[in-house]
Amino acid sequence: MDIDARGPRFGAAVTTVVLAVVLISGNAWLLAWQTLAFALGAAGGVGRSPYGWVFRKVVRPRIGPPTEFEAPEPPRFAQAVGLLFAGVGAVGLTLGPDWLGLAATGAALAAAFLNAAFGYCLGCEMYLLVRRVAVRAE
Repeated sequence: MDIDARGPRFGAAVTTVVLAVVLISGNAWLLAWQTLAFALGAAGGVGRSPYGWVFRKVVRPRIGPPTEFEAPEPPRFAQAVGLLFAGVGAVGLTLGPDWLGLAATGAALAAAFLNAAFGYCLGCEMYLLVRRVAVRAE
């Protein structure tokens, strides 16, 4: 079942703010929260993430029904990629080296910003590329 395309973009906007605050403050606990949000989105789909819940319960009722839909698999894969980067970032910020935490968090921030501002989902594009390569390998 396809999902409202505005939901992942809303989640990316919130993620952008959270990750920017992490980079400014170096707050590993806030990055741990974002890592959990990515984990929930990767495990259950973007609708199961905290930001997906807020979108579904608070935002969507105020902006009306969706007019554009997308398959749920690419955004879910993107959440898994975000989980990987946020996890590495959390390790770097808590155990070191700090540069690793900042670099991984910065990469996740860049990807979230591209999705939020321009609707370009790097993780979704990675998913499609992996699918194409897998089909050719068969």
